[in-house]
Amino acid sequence: MRVYPDRLQEHLARQLAPAYLVSGDEPLQLGECCDAIRAQARAAGHSTREVLEAGANFDWQRLGAEAAAFSLFAEKKIIDLRVPAGKPGAEGSKALVSYCADPPPDTLLLLSLPKIDRQQQNSKWFKAIDELGVVIQVWPIEPQRLPAWIEQRLKAAGVQPTPAALQVLADRVEGNLLAARQEIEKLLLLHGEGPLDTDQLSAAVADSARYDVFELVDSALRGEAERCVHILDGLRSEGIAAAVVLWAVHREIRSMAQISADVAKGMSAEHAISRARVFSKRTALVRQALGNLRTAQWLDLLDQCHQTDGAIKGRSRREPWVLLEDILLAMCGRSQFVALAQMPGR
Repeated sequence: MRVYPDRLQEHLARQLAPAYLVSGDEPLQLGECCDAIRAQARAAGHSTREVLEAGANFDWQRLGAEAAAFSLFAEKKIIDLRVPAGKPGAEGSKALVSYCADPPPDTLLLLSLPKIDRQQQNSKWFKAIDELGVVIQVWPIEPQRLPAWIEQRLKAAGVQPTPAALQVLADRVEGNLLAARQEIEKLLLLHGEGPLDTDQLSAAVADSARYDVFELVDSALRGEAERCVHILDGLRSEGIAAAVVLWAVHREIRSMAQISADVAKGMSAEHAISRARVFSKRTALVRQALGNLRTAQWLDLLDQCHQTDGAIKGRSRREPWVLLEDILLAMCGRSQFVALAQMPGR
């Protein structure tokens, strides 16, 4: 039996087939279909799951062994069979046909694989699963259908977008459904339920930059102290590791220290920035930041990065996120540290 992906939940609400085949090259829809089947199976009492990865050296006798194995506790089971290559081969074909001819009781077979061609659809193993259970073929969402797909998701979450906002969001993700889901989840977090127009969408998208480690560094170079604190708080609340933030900050400070030292030795700013292999789009930003601190201050900030690394690794009782905030404020020229560093004798 064939079921379209958008009708799968409706089918699962009515019945649970003994076997499912899910195929396609669009990872989000493929994963969500498999998740829905597994969830419904668990709700129906299939409390155990065996995952079989049928790679090049897979022993297809394992499928028969799993089918014949009975739990001591008489639990229902899911056999989660994955075929990354998309073709089970001669041995796999025989194993699947044999399984479908005598499916074990209280067991659900979930077979997932990439898009299958016409030849595979005419094979014995495919027809056997089609006759026993359900086949779900996933197809990419065409560009003209993407706004409607996004709209359906937003409305299900309680958001009523305008057509213009939908088109802006569709253009932003460029057909990548995984990216679309991430944008929708981020939008729900920042905007919440209710009407959504292009202005509100733009504001939410701009605010979402607080989750970007690299935007954090650029804001520090621009001297945007309040924005740095805002982004840092967002990264922390998102569960981003302090070590990841420190890596980006340390890398930038090390580069700035080298550029500043070269300029202090008489090298032109253009040459020093080029020598540091700064991307052309960031050249103006880096040149601006050179005026924020002197070489000694950049070097002192490198020492602070090492202290923060020690705090992250438990060698200090100091709070790593507080130390990171101090470093960023110093990069902006907005800290007691900078004032001390500018005193004579420093």
